[in-house]
Amino acid sequence: MTTTPTLHQESDPAMTEQPALVSVRGLTVHYGSRTALDGLDLDLPGGQIVGLLGENGCGKSTLMKVLAGVYADHRGEVRVAGLPLGPATKAVVSYLPDRSALPERARVRYCLELFEDFYPDFDRAKAAELIARFRLEESTRLEEMSKGMREKVHIALAMARRARVFLLDEPISGVDPAARDGILDGILRTLDDDSLLVIATHLVHDLEPGLDSVVMMRHGRVLLTGAADELRAEHGESLEQIFRKVYGS
Repeated sequence: MTTTPTLHQESDPAMTEQPALVSVRGLTVHYGSRTALDGLDLDLPGGQIVGLLGENGCGKSTLMKVLAGVYADHRGEVRVAGLPLGPATKAVVSYLPDRSALPERARVRYCLELFEDFYPDFDRAKAAELIARFRLEESTRLEEMSKGMREKVHIALAMARRARVFLLDEPISGVDPAARDGILDGILRTLDDDSLLVIATHLVHDLEPGLDSVVMMRHGRVLLTGAADELRAEHGESLEQIFRKVYGS
């Protein structure tokens, strides 16, 4: 007999040792008649890697866009690093969207220069190190690369900023399984101990070893959340098994 995992409510940030780097209260977003986020509440402290999990259309990407400050048509209170959304929060958030905005004919070197000009906190040396670690050439054009290779370029650009909050939307969805470990290793190597990394994904199995906590969403709300080790101990199962039970697959 299988049991349904118990739902966990995110604790009040005032009750935790570390204040929340991301704090959301009553976040609501509508796309016409469709509700993408439905009064969502969430607190995420720094110093952890969070897996943002859920089915397609559950609101993961919309939440990422709001936190990154690129989607402003919403209701509710959102604070990043203690600040309301605005230029100051954009300066401490590095966001990797699920779709590229870089020109296909651009060479990797041009992309590095573009980020260096646009973001004051961009670490060109760190980006170049990641590009080399991923075995890519700065002289190569994006259009000459496979989807997985382009994903690596985007990850290198996003993780090379000296940000406090990193938001990666499906960063390894286009990468073959053999290359995922190397990419995840590259991501984790660049992360400061007090930073917050949120990864929206459906590839729970691949990311599970690196996750400190998870947030599972459905219909624009938080369905289940908690520390990874505590969830595994409570249910006696892996995060992937818990994920499958929660979503009935």
